[in-house]
Amino acid sequence: MKNYLLPFLFFSFLIFSGCNKQDVNINYKSNPEPLLPNAYIRLPLGAVRPSGWLKSQLEVQAAGLTGNLEDFWPDLLNSAWHGGDGEAWERGPYYLDGLVPLAYLLEDKNLINKTNKWIEKIIASSNDTGWYGPSQNKDRWPLAVANKVLMQYYEATGDRRAIDVLTKYFRYLHDSPPDWPDSEWRGLRAMENAVTGYWLYRQTGEKWILETIESIQKNCYDWTSYYEKFPYDSAAVADKKIPYLGASGLTAHSVNNGMGIKYPGLWYQQSKDDRFRKAVYSGLEKYDLNHGQTGGRFSGDEHLSGNSPNQGTELCLVVEYMYSLEELYEVLGDNRFADRLEYLTYNALPGTTTPDMWSHQFDQQSNQVLVSVAKRVWSDNGDYSNIYGFIPNYGCCLANMHQGWPKFVEAMWMATNDNGLALVAYGPSVVKARVGEGKEVTISEETEYPFSGNVKLTIGTQESVRFPIELRIPGWADSVTINYKKKTVVAKGGSHFRIYEKWEKGDQITLDIPLELRTEKRYNNSLSLLRGPLYFSLRIAKEYKSVKINYDNFGYKGSVDWEIYPKSEWNYGLLIDKQNITLGLKISQNTIGRYPFVDKGDMIWSADSGKYFPSTSEAPLVITARGIRIPEWTMKNNSADFPPLSPVKPEGDPEIITLVPYGCTRLRITEFPVMDIKLMENK
Repeated sequence: MKNYLLPFLFFSFLIFSGCNKQDVNINYKSNPEPLLPNAYIRLPLGAVRPSGWLKSQLEVQAAGLTGNLEDFWPDLLNSAWHGGDGEAWERGPYYLDGLVPLAYLLEDKNLINKTNKWIEKIIASSNDTGWYGPSQNKDRWPLAVANKVLMQYYEATGDRRAIDVLTKYFRYLHDSPPDWPDSEWRGLRAMENAVTGYWLYRQTGEKWILETIESIQKNCYDWTSYYEKFPYDSAAVADKKIPYLGASGLTAHSVNNGMGIKYPGLWYQQSKDDRFRKAVYSGLEKYDLNHGQTGGRFSGDEHLSGNSPNQGTELCLVVEYMYSLEELYEVLGDNRFADRLEYLTYNALPGTTTPDMWSHQFDQQSNQVLVSVAKRVWSDNGDYSNIYGFIPNYGCCLANMHQGWPKFVEAMWMATNDNGLALVAYGPSVVKARVGEGKEVTISEETEYPFSGNVKLTIGTQESVRFPIELRIPGWADSVTINYKKKTVVAKGGSHFRIYEKWEKGDQITLDIPLELRTEKRYNNSLSLLRGPLYFSLRIAKEYKSVKINYDNFGYKGSVDWEIYPKSEWNYGLLIDKQNITLGLKISQNTIGRYPFVDKGDMIWSADSGKYFPSTSEAPLVITARGIRIPEWTMKNNSADFPPLSPVKPEGDPEIITLVPYGCTRLRITEFPVMDIKLMENK
């Protein structure tokens, strides 16, 4: 059994056919001096596009809230960011941070036209001081998000006006006094500006941009010391000493933590001080140890709230944590960042939205047996936080949720410093990029990963070209079998496997990634079951009920608020042989349809009929297992109570239970008590 709560100990990478000399990519702009070279180079928006089921997922997103939201939500419909008289702070930039990459990845003309309405106003708002955006806004925080929007827009279009706006704004920051107080969002999140700042330096070579970033780093909240002396451990949770208010409350705020984990890593590029790299690993270790949840995330039902599976995790935290891991992989190249990125993307992200992406939760739970308007033991969130709806709790997630899927696609492939390409995260995709001495190639990745472990890469090129392809080997796999050029090799789990060959049109690389079942030790000695990057949860029969709550969701197309009630028992312990966990388990694979993360009984919006209908589709993977009901395990405070301490003495008879991927569930048990199999044998 692998325990993924073990500390993040730093290790040396195993690189096949590698070399020690630091190369410089001639096709894409990497870090110039005096910055440290990054492990990899992010490709510009549009170089990587989704295919297969992943393209379907992005199309579902475009047909859901992301593609429709600005048509009816007043905060976007009347946003001051495109010339209206409405909201002028973060919601417009948050929305664009997902809409822009989604529009260009899908080459969706309607969505591109929507983005242009915003972009033209933003560019026109730049004034002689370098400040830009709505005149009503005087806060630097939303501009840190808008900077990333302009960065992505430039990569997709080549419109130099975006570079000009960003250059003027960073000059404004350079020439203005620091304004990054610890008591404000802009102070806790100040180093978000460094994402765009380092990118802008790579584009322009202007040394004063590094001076700007250094000033920000030295005058904003010190995340490095925070991770070194982490104040919010399990004892702080038990003693209820995690603050919710004031400046201290901002440091315990979960989304700030999801953003903050990358900040020491970003600064490491410039400082070259190993202290900052180590702080990243220290932070990840402490999140897992004190607040870790299934699916690679940590708790944050507004603030950090411990390990119990009845605690929530905010959707904003999930997408920001994903982006932090993408940035950290570029800088440090540690495969574990990509392993965790896949966990979040393929579990926590789809698990907190409906399959049609017309509704989302503010807080998701690992053990979620009732979705309703009710008081729960959240650290600081309200009674609506658990429903799948339009604006459950706060509007920040409604504005910010859109970046998760498209930015993941952007990060699936990266350029290497030796003019090659690296496959970072697996899933159906196509990358089109320059390699070697500047020749353009495409690599098509055909796969149903993470539902299947078979991956086929096909090279497309007009002429033969020699360049390296680097494959990330997941850390949870013991080994991966790779076939290419009539060769068969076995790569060790957790390594990078580098293939340096002369490639011809039609050449293929195939990977057989074994998706063996394994377990993860969780709260009260409970277990979670995994296969590859997927967590599996109990399928609970469910009933959706639309509800009207204390805001207007406008009833636009599929916009609705759902409570979901269990229609079958959920309080099962898992009957499993830890020495042979496959014993008694049966895996079935089903066709992946239009909605990749649907399960039967989920309500799906039909644009054709203008109505919702219950899905009859099976989840892509179904596992049958054996469980025993635990009658004394009941609900408390409208959630499943703590799982009873395992092993549990069996009192009933074994039953067949069904498990499906976490991302396919709206009701679920993911941390299972374990029945005492020895007592079963004696029974």
